Amino acid sequence: MSPCSIQTLQPSPQHQQQRQYVVGYALTSKKVKSFLQPKLEGLARNNGISFVPIDHNRPLSDQGPFDVVLHKLTGREWRQILEEYRQIHPKVLVLDPPDAIKRLQNRQSMLQCVADLNLSEFCGKVGVPRQLVIQRDASSIPDFVAKAGLRLPLVAKPLVNDGSAKSHELSLAYDRYSLQKLEPPLVLQEFVNHGGVLFKVFIVGEAIKVVRRFSLPNVTKRDLLSNAGVYRFPRVSCAAASADDADLDPSVAELPPRHLLERLSKELRQRLGLQLFNLDIIREHGTMDRYYVIDINYFPGK
Repeated sequence: MSPCSIQTLQPSPQHQQQRQYVVGYALTSKKVKSFLQPKLEGLARNNGISFVPIDHNRPLSDQGPFDVVLHKLTGREWRQILEEYRQIHPKVLVLDPPDAIKRLQNRQSMLQCVADLNLSEFCGKVGVPRQLVIQRDASSIPDFVAKAGLRLPLVAKPLVNDGSAKSHELSLAYDRYSLQKLEPPLVLQEFVNHGGVLFKVFIVGEAIKVVRRFSLPNVTKRDLLSNAGVYRFPRVSCAAASADDADLDPSVAELPPRHLLERLSKELRQRLGLQLFNLDIIREHGTMDRYYVIDINYFPGK
């Protein structure tokens, strides 16, 4: 045969069989409804990816075969099932390892890896707000705050971050004595003025997507003098609070530098051992390079 004849026998790229990938998913019904949108399923199907629900009434190892196991369930029994599955099927990508996810379910340990970062100056300064963990005894909170030297106002968040609506509730305490109205266990963070806008940074492996969301407004000295008590906010920075199309001050609206986010994402993926999570980041008002990570969530919603 001539070289030309051989070439005509080779299938063209468009006729080569596409590699198929199977993603087994174990999600709550609420997560399935919000995540598996028709648009996503159609896009996945066009790229040779199919989503298959995991049957909780059958052993996981008897199902599949899967290329990826995608999950967002909690509980000791489920963690054990996944760990055993990973031992038997080491080539299957589990998003993400249960022990790594567990770290994000406690706001005391969640931000420690950010506090330990040492990013170079050209990237900007990234840190976490000063915070204090209160396990019990609300009546002692004012004394603990005074001893720790935290400045008012303070943001109060539940210590446990399990993805429930309650775990996303927060309160803003304006005066020391109102702190006794809070319900431990919780984390208290110093409030940092940030122009009423935060940046949600969604991370999927090396891919990064950033959106703007409305947040709590700046607190002035006059606000501190004229307000007292604890103000509760059921859900801040959800999808309905999008600020991407708002007419914002350019100094507030400007997104964090891409190279900063890429460096931060890479460091946190390595330190956390996660591939699928998001960061809530604020920029201190009046600065262009001082950022704070205030929350980290595994497999977030919109």
